[in-house]
Amino acid sequence: MKQRSIFALLGAALLLGAAQAQTAAPASAPAPAATPAPKLPAANYVISGNIYYNQGKYDQAYVAFRAATEIDPLNPQALLGLGRSQVKLRLYAPAIATLKTLTRVDPKDVSGYIALSQAYQQQYIGSGDRSAVTGNLDAALNVLKDAETLVGGQTGPDHDLNMSKIYNDRGNVYRLQGKAGPAIDAFKKATQLNPGNGLILFNLGDMYAATGDLPQAISTLQQAVVTDPSDAYNRAYYAKLLALSGNVSSARSEAAQAAKLAPTNAYAVGQYGVVSYLAKDPVTARAQLNQAVSLDALRYPEFYFYLGRLDLDASDLKSARENLTKAAALGSNTPEFAYYLGLSYERGAGLIAPDKIKARENYERALKLNPNYQAAKDGLARLK
Repeated sequence: MKQRSIFALLGAALLLGAAQAQTAAPASAPAPAATPAPKLPAANYVISGNIYYNQGKYDQAYVAFRAATEIDPLNPQALLGLGRSQVKLRLYAPAIATLKTLTRVDPKDVSGYIALSQAYQQQYIGSGDRSAVTGNLDAALNVLKDAETLVGGQTGPDHDLNMSKIYNDRGNVYRLQGKAGPAIDAFKKATQLNPGNGLILFNLGDMYAATGDLPQAISTLQQAVVTDPSDAYNRAYYAKLLALSGNVSSARSEAAQAAKLAPTNAYAVGQYGVVSYLAKDPVTARAQLNQAVSLDALRYPEFYFYLGRLDLDASDLKSARENLTKAAALGSNTPEFAYYLGLSYERGAGLIAPDKIKARENYERALKLNPNYQAAKDGLARLK
């Protein structure tokens, strides 16, 4: 862009000079027209887009990849980068359209299918009305089936690597569908094909935790930490699982190390706050949780939830309601968030009066998300 502006200024200067020359000496020959600034190739914008994307600067990445597609509308790398950037910016419908184009333009590239499946999943997760996107998860599975057919013809390391990506993504879809058994099986298959991959181990451990198998979850995350000690995400989650198991001392050490490894990583910093809360250290917990939401205000509703818990413990109901409202809005499918928001409205302190109507609404919302949530049932019983 800078190069083009320079050429434009040079062109203007030449034209101005020509006009002045014609005024002073009409008989002289006209100045030649300025040469148009050459266009940068699409590959240059793709390189810039990849740099921005890897730095987490998704706005700039989007602009770069968009420029690349304007120069070369069928450039596979530009389409892949644009689609991924659109997903990060929550432009889900355009992302799906972009990535569908990619799978038509380059039907033999597995990355396009994986990215399209993930776009369907993210649109489902980010939708305030799941009924409007009910077909997304089946669509994601169909895309992965197409990818599996493609990879079936491959051999060697590429086959195993690509199949591990497919099984890992399939596990994510099954998790969203509430199919814990198939999800665990898919993640296990992915780890067999790609042993030691930290992301897959994280997903497998997370599914074990979701099904209540905490020992297996801890073992899996420990394997992930041993495989890549510098991975702050895995270490932070490992710390949280240790805290939930009651091993608070080890948990605090691991959480502090994760935050030290990645001091600008909202997840690592926030989980240090969660572990500190579970270890009954409210000062460290509040400092780390506040830092986490300042680093990323929208991605992790769990951190607002624990800030709300800290506020409830301190009887600061105004702050508790504010933080728990954010948690319940960002994590609208988590019954625990709705329950604690209801609890904050059920209570009163000082000038803050109870609001039984809002308390009841949130307890009912929690029960709608989980009909067996006993704490929410008890909350409704207290309001009668």
